[in-house]
Order: sequence, then structure tokens, then C-alpha cells
Amino acid sequence: MASWTINSARNGVSQWTPRENKLFEEALVVYSRETPDKWHNIARAVGGGKTADDVKRYYDLLLEDIKQIESGQVPFPVYRSSSGRGNASVAYEEHRLKHLKL
Repeated sequence: MASWTINSARNGVSQWTPRENKLFEEALVVYSRETPDKWHNIARAVGGGKTADDVKRYYDLLLEDIKQIESGQVPFPVYRSSSGRGNASVAYEEHRLKHLKL
């Protein structure tokens, strides 16, 4: 998301790889609010030299992004069909998903 790039650059947040992001998400599930040294534990789980302050700042920025999205301050992206079929492919996909038994 463009706002994330702008926010992260503006707030001095280091770059996060997709792997670090996944490890961060998994660690959030493991370490609840009540966990002593929550941010230190998450930083250790993420690795990559991230500190407790890094992961806390990353978490706070994600919360801010969520607030902006939920308040309508971030516009939905407009996706263009690369197949040239436009809405027909969307309708087909909706029909296909409706009949999947998941």
C-alpha cells in the first residue's frame, strides 16, 4: 500500500521482508498482551536484528493503517483485467467460488 511506504519512510521504520512480516504475524498470535516482555519476545522471533522498539513501532503503524482504511481515508484500488474480458471474468470467478465446497 502506498500509504504504508510513505508512513514507514516518514516514521523511520526499517524495511521488513515478507518473511519477517510473516514471522511477526505468527509471533503476535503466540505472545498476547499479558505476556511479559511481549515486544522483546516478538523481536527475537522475527530476528533480522529487529529490536523491541522496531516491532512495537511496526505494530503501531499497522494499527494506524487499519484506522485509516476503516475510516475511508484510503481509497480502494482499481484493478484492471489483463485478460481483456473485464467483468465477464469477475462474474465467472464469483460463480466458480460460489459453487466450491470449502
